[in-house]
Amino acid sequence: MQQSPLALAPEQQHWKRNLFVCVLGSFSTIVAMTLLLPFLPLYVQQLGVQEPAAIARWSGAAYGATFLSAALTAPLWGKLADRYGRKLMLIRASLGMAIAMSLIGMATAPWQLVALRLLAGLLGGYASGSTILVAAQTPKEQTGWALGVLSSGIMAGNVVGPLLGGVLPPLIGIRHTFWLTGAVIFLAFLATTFLLKEVPRSSGKKTVQSSSADEAPPNLPVVRLMWLSGMLLIFANMSIEPIITLYIGQFVSGDHAIIVTAGLVMAAAALGSIISAPRLGRLADRVGHGRVLVYGLIACALLLIPQAFISEAWQLVVLRFLMGMALGGLMPCVTALIRHSVPQSQVGKMLGYSTSAQYVGQVSGPLFGGFIGGAFGMRPVFLATCVIMALCALLNARVLRNR
Repeated sequence: MQQSPLALAPEQQHWKRNLFVCVLGSFSTIVAMTLLLPFLPLYVQQLGVQEPAAIARWSGAAYGATFLSAALTAPLWGKLADRYGRKLMLIRASLGMAIAMSLIGMATAPWQLVALRLLAGLLGGYASGSTILVAAQTPKEQTGWALGVLSSGIMAGNVVGPLLGGVLPPLIGIRHTFWLTGAVIFLAFLATTFLLKEVPRSSGKKTVQSSSADEAPPNLPVVRLMWLSGMLLIFANMSIEPIITLYIGQFVSGDHAIIVTAGLVMAAAALGSIISAPRLGRLADRVGHGRVLVYGLIACALLLIPQAFISEAWQLVVLRFLMGMALGGLMPCVTALIRHSVPQSQVGKMLGYSTSAQYVGQVSGPLFGGFIGGAFGMRPVFLATCVIMALCALLNARVLRNR
């Protein structure tokens, strides 16, 4: 039964409005982080790099820089959110991203592009900050659904970003694309500043220490397991990325057809996650987040097996869509389990470490897929990832059963 707003704790009374603001802000900042994928090598070339190998190196460094600095600073921002307020961290992230994206449009050398991408990751973190705020402020019985809605917004940003990156530069130019993106994020900054509501906190360390004295200690075995599970979920999704185009080339002829089909495969997984995340989140609120996580991991493991033995490219599109649906609600379950396993005063710090673990998966997944694919062929990548997902499911079933 839906609770009356008056029956909620003070910090929970504005959770629906805050969720709406966080979804829009996360969507716009994720679009900004992924926007440059289609035209990044072209922009590097415009900055004076002409040799193909050098363009590839600078492009890779510029793309990875944001995720590196974001992974290193996520626990810090989470800890500061616990101490000084989560809204303040979202204001910082949105304003910082707006400034960084606008400055990227003014870069005159490739090193400046890399440095500004590092700055964007350092100052950003809106999506991870939103996850912390939504997890902390949403009533417990609505946590899975709210995090699922937020996850859908983040995933939609990952889909829309590269699409806009392919459409906008031919229309308005690369530099104007960055400036337009900075303006949109600035609107997210204004919405966060004036629409998002958070109960004022007493300042400083003293409040954290006094409040934590009355709280139960964190359930560290569950929290650490969720860090590992979150990393492996991203790992499983990303391990296939380096080989998809080559794998599809075995079933489709012509460069254009291969590229289009690869795009469909990647979009299918994202679309499946967008559709399923709120629904699986609501189911998890009803039957238990641990149960949905375990069965979802098993479903992912089973769906990886037929992907290794397809005979037509369309089969991979369907299977990746189904796997996206299985994966979609699992990250909200991981976040909810962390949220319910730690005291209120440590939510930001623990979810910050979870974000860093997910970035590890984002980096290690493609490296793993590329290594296995190069050494043993492409089909073993799916089977090896299947084994990892199955082991993760078994570990979760064992630990959460004893919880």
